[in-house]
Amino acid sequence: MDPQDVTGIVLAGGRGSRMGGADKGLQNFNGMPLALHALLRLQPQVGDTLVNANRNLAAYESFGVPVWPDALADYPGPLAGFLTGLEQCSTPWLVTVPCDTPLFPPDLVRRLGEAAEREDAEIAMASAPEADGQQRTQPVFCLLRHGLLESLVRFTQDGGRKIDKWTAQHRTVVVPFGPPADDPRAFFNANTLAELRELERR
Repeated sequence: MDPQDVTGIVLAGGRGSRMGGADKGLQNFNGMPLALHALLRLQPQVGDTLVNANRNLAAYESFGVPVWPDALADYPGPLAGFLTGLEQCSTPWLVTVPCDTPLFPPDLVRRLGEAAEREDAEIAMASAPEADGQQRTQPVFCLLRHGLLESLVRFTQDGGRKIDKWTAQHRTVVVPFGPPADDPRAFFNANTLAELRELERR
């Protein structure tokens, strides 16, 4: 898959409730905002990039890429960011990454793309080992065909908010990540300030 055929979106539109309401994507990690780390890691892997944010838009615009709020009201979750990305991208594929996982693999998009093409899938989703050692899907690391926009509009208009319930309607391949090929911290997401400091120490 040609990287130029993929638009990347950094999802930074959440409430930050587990960070006391702080805007998670703007929290400092090793001297830079979390969302900027994610953006810089994503940009070499794709053609175009954008950020999905609902607050502090000027701060996100300072990253130098387009910033788009949720297409749906009231912080409905990551699918709203998926929808925003599909509405704004002009490439055949969209890839989504969250703002709170700054160390995701530098070949994430290539591996998702290879799996999607091999399996003729409409969606490729990462899976990775979590703290208990179990391999679990990481649904916010998702490669989507642009043609799924209409399906997602219908699903969300009907009140759907769960990523897995929507992806189950489409040809989806789950792509395993994890050691030894990948950094064991690659999919560690910092939900609280304490977890963010822990990730810096590690």
